[in-house]
Amino acid sequence: MQSFIQYRRIGLGVRKQLERDSEKSGFSFTQSRLPPHAQSTTHQETPSSSSSSNSANSNTSDSQRDSITSNEDEEIVEESHLGHTLTGIHVRDRTTHEGKGEKVFIVDWEGQNDPHNPRNWSVAYRVWITLNVALIAFVVGAASSTDTAVLPQAAADFGVSDVVESMTIGLYLVGFAVGAAFAGPFSETFGRNAVYIVTMFIFMIFIMASALAPNIGAQLAFRFLAGIFGATPLTCAGGSISDLWNPIEKTFAFPIYAIAGFIGPVLGPVIGSYIINLGSWRWAEWIVLIISAVVLGIIVLFQPETFPPLLLRWKAQHLRHETGNTRFSSEMEIIQKPLGSRLYEALTRSITLSSEPIVLSMALYLTVLYIVLFTFLDGYTYIFQEVYDISQGLTNVIFTGICVGILLASFLVPWRYIETKKSFANNKFVPEQRLRFAMLGAPAIPISLFWMAWTSYSHISIWSPILASTLLGYGLICIFMTAYMYIIDSYEVYAASALTFVTVTRYAIAGGMTIAGVPFYRDVSHHVVLSVLGGVSLVLMPVPYVFYKYGHVVRRRSRWAVSWDGGVGVEL
Repeated sequence: MQSFIQYRRIGLGVRKQLERDSEKSGFSFTQSRLPPHAQSTTHQETPSSSSSSNSANSNTSDSQRDSITSNEDEEIVEESHLGHTLTGIHVRDRTTHEGKGEKVFIVDWEGQNDPHNPRNWSVAYRVWITLNVALIAFVVGAASSTDTAVLPQAAADFGVSDVVESMTIGLYLVGFAVGAAFAGPFSETFGRNAVYIVTMFIFMIFIMASALAPNIGAQLAFRFLAGIFGATPLTCAGGSISDLWNPIEKTFAFPIYAIAGFIGPVLGPVIGSYIINLGSWRWAEWIVLIISAVVLGIIVLFQPETFPPLLLRWKAQHLRHETGNTRFSSEMEIIQKPLGSRLYEALTRSITLSSEPIVLSMALYLTVLYIVLFTFLDGYTYIFQEVYDISQGLTNVIFTGICVGILLASFLVPWRYIETKKSFANNKFVPEQRLRFAMLGAPAIPISLFWMAWTSYSHISIWSPILASTLLGYGLICIFMTAYMYIIDSYEVYAASALTFVTVTRYAIAGGMTIAGVPFYRDVSHHVVLSVLGGVSLVLMPVPYVFYKYGHVVRRRSRWAVSWDGGVGVEL
């Protein structure tokens, strides 16, 4: 709906611009204006016409032909002049790979304050759009963990073990990994909005199919497919935020998305905590479906398109229609890179960037954190039900402890925004400044894991592991926000490919480890498992500190990273 309204508004803007700028070129147009070749017609004689008549009219025909040719030449000159004088139009020759031919009028924004440029929309409107994207991330994230709240009931219904039923979570995460590899190129071909709406609709179909699954095989298959189509916000959200916010504004804009998206998996068990009271574990899927339908309605009715190349393509279409000149074109149209080529380029570049120290280190760090988070979904059952003997429903509600920690990290955002703004003002900003979030949160991960591992005894207050989980949530979101913003600033134009590798890696491995989490906690004990996870996170804890000090050296030696000269990203 909003995309249609947006398309109409761009058309009105084009008409106003032509009316205003055409005076400078002396070129007048009307909406019904035809291309030059359609305006030139000649009178044709029948073969039976007399030769004297042909002879008498020959001079007149020649004169008319010369006049028509002259008029066409004049119109071409006028149109070329219009292309040069219209604000935001860049006239250039076609490059070799674009084919030979006349000059092309590349359509761009009408100055820095063009109202159709998403970055010029009001702050309140851009926050609203960002929240809409965050809602999608919240829903698909919640769907990843809601099943943990009813895992014993679903396993009993299908006559399988808890380990087998936990595959519904693991395969969903693996589906995330598969879908993340394709979502980015699709959004760069069809636009963000179309991909959000279509994938969300298909995601809902497979969630509904999971709720109706007659056996464990069908449930596993449908959950995997739901994960594939639910992966869209994992890769496209970064692009949407870049469409809307400049590097300074992203300091507070990205946490809006990150916090809401990260809360999803944490609140999933809370949403499903008392589902069993409704009579069936299947209500875990029905509740997700209902929430998804509400979110999809919001996206369809209120979410505009934010992908600048597509918006400029719409503008070029209106210019061609209004002027009859086919040389108006956006970069997206003239390059005409097919979807298959985009997919191949995205996948191969993602693999290539996997050798980058920054990308590899952040991928490893986030993978460990996601293993901690999703195996925690299994560990909570053993800690609070087995040790503290509380109900299944209340155990799932205790996940709000992690949620509180995530929200506490939001209080750091205003401070980081002020610091980043000062750095840009003094031309001293470098991507490594983003790592201060992680430097404040990294120690919280091993501390919280060791704390929970060795204080979760029945003779110690239940509030001890709950507070430990709060500290864990704080550390997780600090590192998550840092990793994404640091990669985006370090690789800019190649950030999508780098983030694709990071996303695919962490969800594929975390999905496998989630399945292994149940026997680990059951056979080894939560004390040992949490201690091992704490030890691994302790080994990785220096990562943000190392890159804060030496990251600029790593970027300087990279063929893909960018240097920041005076607060401005410069490709190396």
